[in-house]
Amino acid sequence: MGAALFYQLTRQPAEDLVPILIDKALAQGWRVELRGTAEARLARFDDLLWAGDGFVPHARAGGPHDARQPVLLTLASGASEMATSPGPAANAPDCIVTLDGAEVSADECGRLARVCILFDGSDSAALGRARSQWRGLTAAGVTAEYWSDESGGWRRQARSGER
Repeated sequence: MGAALFYQLTRQPAEDLVPILIDKALAQGWRVELRGTAEARLARFDDLLWAGDGFVPHARAGGPHDARQPVLLTLASGASEMATSPGPAANAPDCIVTLDGAEVSADECGRLARVCILFDGSDSAALGRARSQWRGLTAAGVTAEYWSDESGGWRRQARSGER
């Protein structure tokens, strides 16, 4: 069973961290699903991954070659009428990176090598959603870690089951 890593963004935006997480996952030989909740936000990440500091091979879900994509950008089920169906993404990811409170289930965590849940540490609603996700996943037996960049670098602040 993979771990769920919660990243509280306090000093940098998701646009800075997502490419790093994707690069690390690809270096492991993993396929990645980037799961968002808003079409406009995914469009920004689509542009970023095409034209950022380094091209990241990817596609938006719904194309004819989704299964072949190393990185597939999807909308969380229920985010819009264009949302992907529940269940694994077409590219059979090993890692899911979620944005803006996109849900991930304990069953998904069990099938994956890693789940990365990014949330805005200055947004009380986002913080509340992340806490709820933490409680739900850890209650289902998923190992979870909480990471923060508050000190200037990414540091693990907590791990489920540790005191």
